[in-house]
Amino acid sequence: MKNNFLIVSGISGAGKSQVLNILEDFGFVCVDNMPLEFVFEFIQLCKKHRNKYKNIALSIDVRVGKNINKITEILSALKKEKIKSKVFFFNADDATLLKRYSETRRKHPLGMLVKDGIIAERKMLESIRKVADQEIDTTNLTIGELKNTLAQLIGLPADKRQLLLSIMSFGFKYGIAAEADIVFDVRFIPNPNYVTGLKTKTGKDIEVVKYVEKQKEYKEFFNKISDLLKTLLPGYIKEGKSQLTIAVGCTGGRHRSVATAEKLAKFFIKNKYKVKLYHRDILRAN
Repeated sequence: MKNNFLIVSGISGAGKSQVLNILEDFGFVCVDNMPLEFVFEFIQLCKKHRNKYKNIALSIDVRVGKNINKITEILSALKKEKIKSKVFFFNADDATLLKRYSETRRKHPLGMLVKDGIIAERKMLESIRKVADQEIDTTNLTIGELKNTLAQLIGLPADKRQLLLSIMSFGFKYGIAAEADIVFDVRFIPNPNYVTGLKTKTGKDIEVVKYVEKQKEYKEFFNKISDLLKTLLPGYIKEGKSQLTIAVGCTGGRHRSVATAEKLAKFFIKNKYKVKLYHRDILRAN
């Protein structure tokens, strides 16, 4: 992905908040509703610390008031400092905007009736819409489609690299992993805790790994859950999910679940996914 300085604007209710969330997931530094008087100083900061501020998304909308017309000055300042920039303008039809306001029950930022606010806002933002490099209509876009559209526009392939897999082990005796999207229970495997020489070890130790993997049910179990997850993940990506937490639990969270979580992490790293591995209860005393 190339360095990006994005100016994100558009009609309220067209999805700017979701856009900033998505861009943040992509690694952008996102700034919402910065007073435009400070933008010029911010540009100098970005120039001075290019490594820290490689990808910036600056949201500008009607909340800045009459200063909205400073957009041309901002673009000129970016060009002068040789900072490549793009303006993305997000829009939607009036019926969709009215529906979204009705669903969220939020007032219009201009303090008017929503219908009147939309009309006034379109006039105020016309100067930005005219200079936009890309106008994106979100009327019929799902979050997943919006995410893929943004990925393409900024040069980030819309593939499995967007999904962060958090794989964790835990012990059921200390409570189920509340943050998990998917949970697997490996308590059907004989417990190494009761095997001489394995009690004080963990699922990171080769002796425990060998014990777990030699159980006749284990190979079939692991092959099936890894194939299942590999099949499911593209669907989560399509729907715009940025992080998926897969939890594996055993009784104490030290042996079977740890060994399985470690193996799952290696499997998905090999399949080019971003993986974060965490063993919640590995340090607890049995």
